[in-house]
Amino acid sequence: MSNQSSVEIQTEWDIVAARQLGRNVAKELGFGTVDQARITTAISELARNIYLYAGQGKIEIQRLTENGINGILIIAADNGPGIPDVRKVMEDGFSTSGGLGAGLPGVKRLMDDFKIETTLGEGTDIRATKWLR
Repeated sequence: MSNQSSVEIQTEWDIVAARQLGRNVAKELGFGTVDQARITTAISELARNIYLYAGQGKIEIQRLTENGINGILIIAADNGPGIPDVRKVMEDGFSTSGGLGAGLPGVKRLMDDFKIETTLGEGTDIRATKWLR
């Protein structure tokens, strides 16, 4: 069981590959089917955002252990345009792509920890963690 794995996001098929990788790692860690679905949905949203807004980037999946508790860390990183207004994209219903706008606020709700770092013209790094309870 490797400690981390990643998928380069360049096409829509890479979104599917990232989802599958996340589901496999979540299953190996012992997450139930509901949490597996939460994790794969979060990965899907993050990978789709990379594909739509940055053109390309990477989804990295790491296994965590903290105080004897296992978890999964999803890192979505790109060198895209960055997010001009993080507060705005974190509003429910906000969408620039005509989607449902569940995007990043949805990911934050699905996961236990959520952090965005973004620099205009340099890219975005989003980290989302789910702990096995």
